[in-house]
Amino acid sequence: MSGWHKTACNLCYVNCGLEVQTAGRAITRVRGDRDNPRSAGYLCQKPQRLTWYGDHDDRLTTPLRRRPDGTHEPIGWDVALAEIAARLRAVRDADTAAGRPGSFAYVGGGGQGNHSGGGFGLALMRWMNSTRFFGALSQEKTGDFWVNGKLFGAQTCHTSEGVEECDLLVVLGCNPWMANGFTRARHAVNAIRNDPNRKMIVIDPRRTETAAMADVHLALRPGTDAYLLGAILALVVARGGADRAFLDRHTEGFEQVAAALRAIPVDAWITHAEVDRADVERAVELILAAGAMTVRAELGIQQGRNSTLNSYLEKLLFLLTGNFGRPGTNGLHSWLVPLWRESNGERSEITGFEYIGGLLPLNTLAEEVLTDHPHRARVLWVESSNPANTAADTQATERAIRECELSVVVDVAYTESAALADYVLPAASQFEKWEWTFFDFEWPTNYFHLRRAVFDPLPGTLVEAEIYARLADELGLLPDRPTLDRLTELARTDRPNLLTHAGPLLRENPSIAPVLLYRTLGRTLPDGAAPAAVLWPGCHAAAARMPTAVQRALGTDLTGPALGEALFDRVLASPSGLAFSVHTYDEVWTLMPNERIRLAVPELLDWLTGLDPRRDGPDPDYPLSLVNGQRRSHNANQILRPPAWRRTDPDGALRARAEDLAAIGATDGDWVAVVSRAGRIVVRAEVDETLRRGQVALPHGYGMAVPDGCGGRVTHGPRINLITDAADRDPIAGTPHHKDVPVRLERVTPAERAHAERDRERVRQLIERGSRR
Repeated sequence: MSGWHKTACNLCYVNCGLEVQTAGRAITRVRGDRDNPRSAGYLCQKPQRLTWYGDHDDRLTTPLRRRPDGTHEPIGWDVALAEIAARLRAVRDADTAAGRPGSFAYVGGGGQGNHSGGGFGLALMRWMNSTRFFGALSQEKTGDFWVNGKLFGAQTCHTSEGVEECDLLVVLGCNPWMANGFTRARHAVNAIRNDPNRKMIVIDPRRTETAAMADVHLALRPGTDAYLLGAILALVVARGGADRAFLDRHTEGFEQVAAALRAIPVDAWITHAEVDRADVERAVELILAAGAMTVRAELGIQQGRNSTLNSYLEKLLFLLTGNFGRPGTNGLHSWLVPLWRESNGERSEITGFEYIGGLLPLNTLAEEVLTDHPHRARVLWVESSNPANTAADTQATERAIRECELSVVVDVAYTESAALADYVLPAASQFEKWEWTFFDFEWPTNYFHLRRAVFDPLPGTLVEAEIYARLADELGLLPDRPTLDRLTELARTDRPNLLTHAGPLLRENPSIAPVLLYRTLGRTLPDGAAPAAVLWPGCHAAAARMPTAVQRALGTDLTGPALGEALFDRVLASPSGLAFSVHTYDEVWTLMPNERIRLAVPELLDWLTGLDPRRDGPDPDYPLSLVNGQRRSHNANQILRPPAWRRTDPDGALRARAEDLAAIGATDGDWVAVVSRAGRIVVRAEVDETLRRGQVALPHGYGMAVPDGCGGRVTHGPRINLITDAADRDPIAGTPHHKDVPVRLERVTPAERAHAERDRERVRQLIERGSRR
């Protein structure tokens, strides 16, 4: 048994600090890291099973190449990278000769716990003269980013919540008790529940654990969030709830917004949402009485009907009432390095969708490939992602991967996307390298955590930075060894001026910057920390952008490049993480480029005034609303593949009310078919009376084909995107309506039942074998 190693959880974007004990390559004990300045020892139930992330039979240990029959064969690293480099250069040359934009599509940038490879993957995309970048953010959040850009003047302006200080918490479309989403979520929710002077409103169709603790729970009909939020805003404005002093000082466009809200038929919209008017009135009273309200929103509205409009109305709720930029209210947060970038209205030639935050909608990936357009995507590069399972319309995504001229997957495991790729490159796991995320979303103090390796890389794997560096060598992009050695020595002796020394190389080929830093500055860093060299320019940029806030965080009066150097050194020397910026509340206005918040967004006001309940009723052929991707006690993202990690819900059951199951003659424990316009899957049913009548739910993080211990593979739980339609998406951001998928339930056939029982037994045996480890 080893001592305690400091690291972080990689199962949600809060990334709580952890301490782990290990035996061999297994994590054996987990506890919260009390030295972590953000999470301060907090731990939810999911990280207790983290050893299943990197210690299982599906780890990759050698590069793989696809055979003509579709199977894979092992090959060496040198062969794999040489062949990939040759094929990449051939496509790049063909693009150049044809005068077309780059044919390269990049799906990645990192997952819930790893962003170290993203800068290298994006650099490769830029070298391929492409802009096609897809990721989990564009499956979930880009509508929110688009709204922020319109309101605050930049898509990288991102809102935060003052949950710990608020006297009213409004929760929209999420369940912090189960899914976190902010620091020490259960502690924070409990603190509100136990304080008679603090209140909570939850707007969610389901009676979640959080909703059960709320003062008001508005259990609206799925898909009607925009109607209910619009009605609430209309009532707030009608009753004088707009903070005119705040609005006059800090915003413009209120009169246009107010006019749109006054036109809302409040009673009709509340009726359409199927909530009681008295409960809405009580919620409005709490909003008007609040001294400090904060609004917490998540995927329930960001992947629901009218999702970009929902994000706009969510922000109007705290902006119109002046609950912004004060303790206990919403605000903006700083960045060490922005997780996404600005976009300026560029659009895809294939689908017409706008780039938001530098990203295209993941829902449109297959369309970028499966087209006759001369500028279609021909190369697919997937890193730390699994679009074959996570993108809507699984069958179209699988077909797109197969039809690419070249497809490469970089991952720790043999994922569903890897199984279809031409080449598979095995990466070290998130606990086998120095790693980080850019989910630094706190305000007014913000934090960053550079995690150190707990294990050495699994033999045969490489960290992503090394994979991209070797590929750059094969492509002939890097200078010769004497030049690299000279720059390495300069990094050691004159680090603040390294980029000046490297200027000629970078002007010739800017896309090599991450690899050049890794191969030079990285060689001067502590053992294993070389990938973190890419953080160095980000530390300097942060210190230049907000010097006073960084000085406060570090407790220093250094300025200029010396402050950037000090920040980078502190990042390297803080195994539990550190505060990198400390702002005062009135400095929130320095984080947005506009002098005033622009409340009136014409596209969204038109959308709001055009809502019509008569057009938004349920589909009689598919009368149920499916929450496709529910968060539960023991499900997470696609990185936790072995079935044995789950303490509960081994089948990934369909949860439904007893009456909705009885409508097809089914009951708890039966196998049922979930049918949509896109497809049909068979799942085990489980009664859950916390759901609304007519609402059913399936979890995310299942549907993975894992080794069955007998030479084959078995799919574990529902592969939920077999029944989603990529065209059922937000008109602005292209994000899917996963939280309101129209479906019906049917009885299964005898053949379907037999197949489901057979697979369930195979998975049960895997779980039993895993529990004996």
